[in-house]
Amino acid sequence: MKTKVLIVDDSALIRSVMSEIVNSQADMEVVATAPDPLVARELIKKHNPDVLTLDVEMPKMDGLDFLEKLMRLRPMPVLMVSSLTERGSEITMRALELGAVDFVTKPKISIGSGMREYTELITDKIRAAARARVKRTVASPVATTALPQLRSPLTSSEKLIIIGASTGGTEAIREFLMQMPSDCPGILIAQHMPEGFTTSFARRLDSLCKITVCEAAGNERVLPGHAYIAPGHSHLLLARSGANYMTRIEQTDPVNRHRPSVDVLFRSAASAAGKNAVGVILTGMGKDGAAGMLEMKNAGAQNFAQDEASCVVFGMPREAIAIGAAHEVAPLTALPGLVLGHLAAHGGRALRV
Repeated sequence: MKTKVLIVDDSALIRSVMSEIVNSQADMEVVATAPDPLVARELIKKHNPDVLTLDVEMPKMDGLDFLEKLMRLRPMPVLMVSSLTERGSEITMRALELGAVDFVTKPKISIGSGMREYTELITDKIRAAARARVKRTVASPVATTALPQLRSPLTSSEKLIIIGASTGGTEAIREFLMQMPSDCPGILIAQHMPEGFTTSFARRLDSLCKITVCEAAGNERVLPGHAYIAPGHSHLLLARSGANYMTRIEQTDPVNRHRPSVDVLFRSAASAAGKNAVGVILTGMGKDGAAGMLEMKNAGAQNFAQDEASCVVFGMPREAIAIGAAHEVAPLTALPGLVLGHLAAHGGRALRV
C-alpha cells in the first residue's frame, strides 16, 4: 500500500519538483497537488491523503491559519516546506508548535548529488510522518506538581543534562525545558535541524523558559541555568578545561547522516563528564544517539528514554532501549521530574574524576 501524499505549494515549479521526487519512490505517490489551502481543503476530503506537505507561506489563506484549523478539525501528518530565511524559520517553529510533524527546506532546483541527497531526506521524512502519532492540538499542559528540588548549588555546577532528539523533538524539548528550574544543571542539546533554524529555535525557547537558552557558539563555559543547542551546521561536543565544562563546535563529516549528530554529543559527554552526566533521548526517526548513549551508560551516566506512547516517532529511543542504553523509559511529561529527582538524590561533589 503506497503512502498517499498531497502537495500544497503556490509555486507550480516546486509542486512539479516535489511530485517528481515523491513519485520516484516505489512506496509513495502524489494523489494531488494544490496551489493554496482553499483548494487543498477540498482535495483532502476527496483523496484522504496520508501525508500533507505544506508551504509555510501561502496565498489566500496563511499556511499557519490553515494548519491550525486542520490540526484542530482533522489532525493528520503535515510536513512543512520552508524557505531558508529568518521569516521562514520563525514561521516553521510556530508550525511545529501547532502540530506539524517535521519540516524540510524548499528544494534547490538542481541536478546531481545535491538533488539525490535532498530526495533521500524528504522521502525519509515523509515515511516518518506517515508513521507519526498525530493528535488534536490542545493547550500545553502546565505542571501542577512540584518538581524535585536540587540538594545544593553544587549539584547544578557539577552535573550536566545531555539531550538528543529528531522528528518531533522541537516540541518535546520545549516541554522538557519549560519544566527546568532557573538553577538547573547546564544542558547540551543536539536536535536534527538545518542551518539557520536552530537560531530561531533557541530564541523561541529562551522566550518561554525559566532558563537561558542559546545556540552554542563553541568555547563557552557551560553554566547552570543555561541550555546550549547545537547549531544546524555543526556537531556540538562537551569538553573539559580544568574544572570547567566547555562547549566545542566541529564541522567534521556527518555521523549517521546527521550534523549535528546526537551520537557525537553523547560520546563527548561520556568522555568529558562520565558519571556527572544525565542522558535523555527523545522522539526521532533512525538510530542516531543509541550507541553514544550506551557509551554514556558505560561511563557511569544515568540515562532516560522517552516512551513509545508519547513519541511522535519511536525510532531513536527504541534503538537506545533495544541495546540496553537507557536505565529508565518514561512518558515525556514524567521525564523532567525523573531527571531532577535523580540529580537531587545524587548531588554530592562528584566532579573529581
